[in-house]
Formats: sequence, structure tokens, C-alpha cells
Amino acid sequence: MSREIKPLRFSRKDPKKFFITLNKRVNEHFKKINTPKTGNWKLYAKTGFMFTLFVTPYFLILFTDFNAWIKLALALVMGVGIAGVGMNVMHDGNHGSFSKIPWINKLMGASIYFLAGNVHNWKVQHNILHHTYTNIHGHDEDLEAGRIIRFSKHSEWLSIHKYQHLYFVFIYGLLTLNWVLTTDFQQTYRYIKRKLTYRNSLQPLRQWFILISTKLIYFGIWIVIPMLFLEIAWWKILIGFFLMHYVAGLILSLVFQLAHIIEDAQMPLPDKKTGTMKNTWAIHQLLTTVNFSTKNKFVNWFTGGLNHQIEHHIFPNISHIHYTDIAKIVKKTAKEFNLPYNEYKTTRSALFSHFKYLKQMGLQPS
Repeated sequence: MSREIKPLRFSRKDPKKFFITLNKRVNEHFKKINTPKTGNWKLYAKTGFMFTLFVTPYFLILFTDFNAWIKLALALVMGVGIAGVGMNVMHDGNHGSFSKIPWINKLMGASIYFLAGNVHNWKVQHNILHHTYTNIHGHDEDLEAGRIIRFSKHSEWLSIHKYQHLYFVFIYGLLTLNWVLTTDFQQTYRYIKRKLTYRNSLQPLRQWFILISTKLIYFGIWIVIPMLFLEIAWWKILIGFFLMHYVAGLILSLVFQLAHIIEDAQMPLPDKKTGTMKNTWAIHQLLTTVNFSTKNKFVNWFTGGLNHQIEHHIFPNISHIHYTDIAKIVKKTAKEFNLPYNEYKTTRSALFSHFKYLKQMGLQPS
């Protein structure tokens, strides 16, 4: 894909004033219940649980004499913990919605360094590119998966894509492992070259120093220390490391893909002449985003509300703890304005739709 990004802007025409109305209603909701939009004790308790799920198996692996099979199972649990911390803690922290206190948001957001990622790259890709240009080919990097998977009808078709609905599950598990090994380095180079940053100014040397030093610390914690402490063959440690990441990557990939890479999510392009999108930004989010399994308490809890993707995309500054409540307002307002509110009742139905969509994108264009 070409890295030449053309200017793009959203329409300002909203005669019925959908977002103004919706935003007013959501603000009135929080005033009525006298509650901040950031996290509360429920989020803090969940944070403790997710970090425990993530860290405890690590110490059990290092300091117990469990056999290799049990330690392998603990590595899989750590993978679940990585996904849990990523969706519930890191995500809210880097959106500034975890707490009213900035340094706490920064601290929780920094947990991404222990999950394999990089704060700067994540904020550029996710907060800026994905949240601003959702499902727009050439702008939203979440639509890219190298050349091995085709997520958009606007992407180049290759013969291998005919089988992507069969092999996607193997690729998805490599998400966080790619963060560790290649993605962060590629993104750092690319974002510096394009002068993309969420800060007021970009300091390339500082960014490269943070990236390299945190990667060295990461490998020290997850590979070097286990090799020094454990009387296990080095290759077994690497297998455990790989499987930990595979579990985390598979969970994170599926949760994010079910929100956008699915039959009901549109992938519009801007006008070729003006570079303007047909709809306003808020309406664009309704058209390109899908909810799933919102009545399932466990899915709501474990995914950090990312199954309420519509609410998250329109109000990324609100903690996921509140999504179930404000979803009622968003759904009602969308209906009043005759706008879509796409949702799948179960995770299974969303997975099936995702499978069908991948199969459709794998067909050779006529």
C-alpha cells in the first residue's frame, strides 16, 4: 500500500444536529447521576484482578517447582492476562478516561510496555488514525494486515486471499508478537518520517531511545530472567513465550475485528475531487462501527466494554465502565435521527459475520 496520504476532512453538514443532541443528552446523564465520566471503584477493582491474572503466573513459573506442562498452562493464563490488561487498563489509560488525574492515566497507559507495545505508536495508530479515520482505506492502519489478509474491498486482491477465511485465526494470534519484533520499529520510522505525533512536538531521538530501551527491558523480563532462573531448555522457554503471545494476540485481534471488519460496517471513501467524506465524523462512526454481545455481562466485563464499540468511538474520553448506561441514550438518539445502530446479539453471530466477510473479501473482484 502506498504511504502517500491524501488530505481528508469530514462533512460539516448536519442539519438535524445529531451529535450536538447526543452529546447534550450524555452530559445531562452524568450531571443527573453526579458521576465523573472516568473510571470508578469497579474499574480499579478490575484493574487489580487483571494485573494479578497477568503477573501471578510469571512468579509461579519462576519460583515454583511445577512441572513443565503446568508452567506452560500458566504461560497461557498470562496471555489471557495480557489481553485483559490491554483492553481494560491500558486502553482507558491511553484514552485519558481511566482517572481524572493525568499521571494515573499516564501510568496505566504505560502498562503497554509490559504487554509488548509502545505508548507513542499506539496513540498515533489508535487514538489519531483509527478513531479519526475509522475504516477509511489509506488512513486507518487497522485495515492493514500486511498483504496476507484483505480487510477492505479497496485493497489489492491477491490469490492467497481466497483462503483467508481459513487461515485468519493463525495470523491473528501473531498480533502482540509482531509488536515485540517488528511493528513498533516500523511504525516509529514511519511516524517520524510523516511527522505524526500526539505531542506538540516530535523528538525522534527520544522516541527511538524509549523504544529500544523498553524493548531491551521487555526481553530481559520475559526471556533472559526465565532462562537464568529456570532449569528448562531455552527452546521450551521460547515456546512458552510464543504461546503466551499467541493467546493474547488472538483475543485482542478478534475483539477489535468484530467491531469493524464485519458485514454491517461500512468502508466509505472520500470524494475524489474534494477529499471530503459524505457524512459528519459522528455519523461516520455509526456507519463504520458495530457492537456485539452487549447483554452478556462477562463479555462486557472482560473486553473492557470494547463490545460497545459504537459508544467508545463516539465518546472515547468516557471510561468503558459507563458504556452500558450511555448505550441506551446513543441507541435511542440514533433511532430518532433515523441513523443506523449496528449490533449483533451474540459473540457467535458476530464471529460468523466476520468469517463471511473475510470470505467475501477473499473473492477475486470482477
